[in-house]
Amino acid sequence: MVEFTTEPFELDTFPPHAVAARKVVDEAGLDVAVGPFGTGAEGEADQILAAVSKLLRESLDAGATRISVQVSVLAEAEAEAGNESAAGEGGTP
Repeated sequence: MVEFTTEPFELDTFPPHAVAARKVVDEAGLDVAVGPFGTGAEGEADQILAAVSKLLRESLDAGATRISVQVSVLAEAEAEAGNESAAGEGGTP
């Protein structure tokens, strides 16, 4: 699982760096959950690692000044519980 936030924050629109980051995880085929303070994505380790590398490059190229990333290894039971709780979350890409 990867959780990430790109900055600078914009409240009125989705900044290009946030759109770029979201596009990367969508194209990687990850299960995405958007929350109010960041985005989480789950998938296989190789998918996550490749997506994080691309996400960093493309978000910075699109104007991000800071990217916070946390990568976690989840047991299968934790991953299933995370998918159920993420279903009700909202927020920005």
